[in-house]
Amino acid sequence: MAKKYNTGLVLSGGGTRGFAHIGVIAALHDMGIKPDVISGVSAGAIAGAFIAAGTSPERIVEIFKKGWFFQYTKIHIPVDGLLKLDGLKEIIEKEIDVKKIEDLEVPFFVGVSNLNKGTVEYKNKGPLGKTVLASSSIPVLFAPVTLGRDLYVDGGLVDNVPIEPIKNDCEQIIVSNISPINPKAKLKNLVQIATRTVYMSVNAKIEEIKKQATYYIEPRGIDEYDIFLRKHADELYEMGYKATKKAFQ
Repeated sequence: MAKKYNTGLVLSGGGTRGFAHIGVIAALHDMGIKPDVISGVSAGAIAGAFIAAGTSPERIVEIFKKGWFFQYTKIHIPVDGLLKLDGLKEIIEKEIDVKKIEDLEVPFFVGVSNLNKGTVEYKNKGPLGKTVLASSSIPVLFAPVTLGRDLYVDGGLVDNVPIEPIKNDCEQIIVSNISPINPKAKLKNLVQIATRTVYMSVNAKIEEIKKQATYYIEPRGIDEYDIFLRKHADELYEMGYKATKKAFQ
């Protein structure tokens, strides 16, 4: 039986390493490969939202480089003492005309963790900006986001490579993973420790994900890049681009 989609694209979380995702997408674009469905979490949800809206890779790089990406905004006191990612939702709403996930050009799933129920959910309907914001809100650092009656945080907490919602519906699946665990990484501060706990979950499932993926892209050496630094944008983009070309050789 024919599958619902030809090509599915899965984009993992990984903070500012998300520039590598754009390199992946640019390489696919240059090879004439366009995803028919996208599933993303955290940084992958941000990149995925723009791709699903039909934004070119060049334009996405421009937007990301403006510096709003993962910038902390005002501390959310006295409720929970956490930082907020206000700028992220605003930029998505400003740069993408579509307000609802279901109205995007390409079908799109956003992985979010439901704090109330302790489960992962893959949203393909609802407010785009707010859902992507929830998917990017790393627990302990950023304030949870309310969707409906529940509180949501970074989808990577439960599933950092969200192949699940599309794994049975595609002829081929391309996975871009920008958060392999680096055992030698120096964990210097609360931010790095909090993000490490989020991305630990993915390592347990990665072998299974590799089996389900037609093409698995993991730029070599990407684990050495801090997930909050923007200064390596061009290098990360190149890494993603080259790793994709190599995967398709």
